[in-house]
Amino acid sequence: MTRTFTFLASLLLAVTLDAAAQAIPRGFTEVRPAARGAVKPQARPPQLAIAQGRFFNYALPPGWRVGEDGQFALTLVAPDSRALTVMVGNAGMPPGYPPAQYAYERLMAIRPEGLQLGQPRATRPVAGFAQAVEFPVRYYINGAPCEGVAKVHIAPAYDSAVMAMTAALSDAQQWRGYASWLPLVADQISASNGAAFGARGIMEQNLKNSTAYAEAARQYRDWSQRNWQGVTDARNASQDRNNTQFRETLGNVQTYSNPYDARAPLELPNSHQHYWINERGTIIGSNDPNVDPNSGSTHDWRPLQRRVP
Repeated sequence: MTRTFTFLASLLLAVTLDAAAQAIPRGFTEVRPAARGAVKPQARPPQLAIAQGRFFNYALPPGWRVGEDGQFALTLVAPDSRALTVMVGNAGMPPGYPPAQYAYERLMAIRPEGLQLGQPRATRPVAGFAQAVEFPVRYYINGAPCEGVAKVHIAPAYDSAVMAMTAALSDAQQWRGYASWLPLVADQISASNGAAFGARGIMEQNLKNSTAYAEAARQYRDWSQRNWQGVTDARNASQDRNNTQFRETLGNVQTYSNPYDARAPLELPNSHQHYWINERGTIIGSNDPNVDPNSGSTHDWRPLQRRVP
């Protein structure tokens, strides 16, 4: 019984090897593609965070720095210094003080050229204030056009008022990307010290649990994801080209398009000048341009074409 089983196993192996040999046309050599490296998962883009200063808690975009952190003002500056948020406030303002004048006077602190405020429109005030007015802003810095939006928040009292301005500003070329989320970030200010503005209790809120902060974080996340993905895609495409050229040079291989699966290119050694592949994925090579592996074969052999990176 054992001898019979051994004989049958040997016969089956011989038939299998013979069938595999017949799959390769005479005069051709089977070729194995080079192994390609696995694609590394992409890191997630950084998220909006909550930071704490001496007088205020605030939303801080990744990479941004604090320009001023005082009792009456807080500024955040972008990594390239071409965008910023401003928050400035004062208690004891005269009742009915014009919001446009307040915004203009506070914005002049950044030394803009040709500062212009657009038509005012009512908007939602930040926590602790009763009303707010929003102004489109245009100006120049060293001749470069800039734009943004400034909001004046008002908390009236019997004989005075607390007024605060939040502004999101950038150079004109970048404003389109910032407009959807930077004004929301500028509004995310919470007094952590009772001396803020010289008026206890103004702007106190829990940023972490506020719906306004959640919306600012969502808008920033959407913008960041789009930009991060664009940069990642461009970097990956560049790296893929560089890696392909590096592998081809160092590994003495060339990349070919797969006629059966365009999504799976093949890296083959430079041992042959011409390659074919059949429907089973078997690859054969030859240096003779005149031979045709389909002649006398039961398989569908298709030529492989060199792929341009």
